[in-house]
Amino acid sequence: MTSKILDLSMTAVAPVVWGSTYIVTTQLLAGFSPMAVALLRALPAGLLLLVIVRRLPAGVWWLRSFILGALNISIFLSMLFVAAYRLPGGVAGTVLASQPLIVIFLASLLLSARLRLLAVLGALVGIGGVALLVLTPSAALDGIGILAGLAGAISMAFGITLSRKWQPPVSPLTFTAWQLTAGGLLLVPAVLLAAPSMPVPTGANFLGLAWLGLVGAALTYALWFRGIGRLAPSVVSSLLLLSPLTAVLLGWGFLGESLTAPQMAGIALVVASIWLSQRVNT
Repeated sequence: MTSKILDLSMTAVAPVVWGSTYIVTTQLLAGFSPMAVALLRALPAGLLLLVIVRRLPAGVWWLRSFILGALNISIFLSMLFVAAYRLPGGVAGTVLASQPLIVIFLASLLLSARLRLLAVLGALVGIGGVALLVLTPSAALDGIGILAGLAGAISMAFGITLSRKWQPPVSPLTFTAWQLTAGGLLLVPAVLLAAPSMPVPTGANFLGLAWLGLVGAALTYALWFRGIGRLAPSVVSSLLLLSPLTAVLLGWGFLGESLTAPQMAGIALVVASIWLSQRVNT
């Protein structure tokens, strides 16, 4: 296996795992507010990683860790959960699928990356593929949910681009610990103001939070930031299309949901979009 294929495969683990977020949130954490779920996902995982790596930021990395923690963690996760609670999964997934397109233009602006027409086309194909995968004719629209989804997509797009621009002098695991902790701390005031009380956790709640925190944050973000340091931002962001694809396949494989012809066409378009992004950047 070549180095690039290994990097792609390891980075792709993150969005594949994140594809389970919607079903875990709605099925196991229905009584929690979006901000509380975001906090409980990020802060415990970040503190655990800090105990493991035993290294704090120094100098300018304090500020950068909080900026990136806000973009990649606190703003993105809170907006993600707002969208997940207020929108059908299909609508939320389609809105968030705009992120690879945003990253292409941000990389051109902030990293002086070449703006390639094929990359833009690939991102548009990906949005169309996700729409076919997850949208239904009866999907209801919610203005706040759509704005939250767009805000989340823009926030993480900036986070990906700046994470590439600001390469830290530490391991991806340490970089992940800094960002998860900073992002979690930034969520504390918002949770205290917006959701001062939370339900008493049940066994199902603990299971959902453990999955989102330990696997869906600590492990996957370490792989994600490793990939950002090794691959072009547009390549990394294109892999996010694997999240709605995974969500659909989980529903088909474990919930007995059927795959329609438009959904199968959507799968083909998503795969084509990811492939085209890799080809453009080789």
